[in-house]
Amino acid sequence: MIRRRVAFFVSSIALLGTLTFAVPAERLPTSPLAAKKTLRVMTYNIHVGVGMDKKLDLQRIAEVINAEHPDLVGLQEVDRGVKRTEGKDEIVELAKLTGMDYAFAHNLDYQGGQYGVAILSRFPIKQTDHRKYENRREAERRGMIRAEIEFAGRTVNFVTTHLDYQFEDGRVFETEQMLKFLEDVKGPLIVVGDFNDEPSGDAYKLMLTRFQDAWVAAKAKDTGLSYPADKSVKRIDHVFTRQSDRIRAKQAWLVNALASDHLPVVADLELRMK
Repeated sequence: MIRRRVAFFVSSIALLGTLTFAVPAERLPTSPLAAKKTLRVMTYNIHVGVGMDKKLDLQRIAEVINAEHPDLVGLQEVDRGVKRTEGKDEIVELAKLTGMDYAFAHNLDYQGGQYGVAILSRFPIKQTDHRKYENRREAERRGMIRAEIEFAGRTVNFVTTHLDYQFEDGRVFETEQMLKFLEDVKGPLIVVGDFNDEPSGDAYKLMLTRFQDAWVAAKAKDTGLSYPADKSVKRIDHVFTRQSDRIRAKQAWLVNALASDHLPVVADLELRMK
């Protein structure tokens, strides 16, 4: 009897070793070590790490990011050594908390430190390009940063920006400059950010002359309203892919979180390799 039980146990273990357990693919973490063609990107205006409860908490921001397992994150409203945020080097702290590489673009001096936009990357950042926009009326200096990463044997360009929140003609002027800066960029190009412009706006429409909106292309079911985080009424945070590149938006979604005054927007983008 004991021998029969042992034989049954051994055969059961052998059978389990041959089974394959299916895991839902949706929102699984992507890994740079895996043979894959899909990039998960996020855009997140972090409001210098201050949530809807008015509390500064970078750990909370990092937890929102980590829960979605993005490969690339475009951040807006990032402080380095600024008095209002306790002199923290926010991008360095977030890089440590997420285990990602980073790049920062200093657009404005503020309260003894620097303020701007930044990128987090699951892949090593090979090269960066920071450009500041010329102003028309708004006092705040704005800009964009482009990072190059290696993905599936190709150089992928990832850009984040933050546009004028006061004047539409200012947003259009900044968008014109950004498109000029990017017109000769080689390889797949993804642009994310807080555009402060809804789909009815002229800056958004100008982007559509060369790019497609991943939210629309993925036929996302939600409205995409990302601001303000607690009672969202505006779709101003966008993920764009260049029309001439072989990129397909597979899915896009909002992350319901009150760690900032914006909701993060996430998209899975499939690069169609040539």
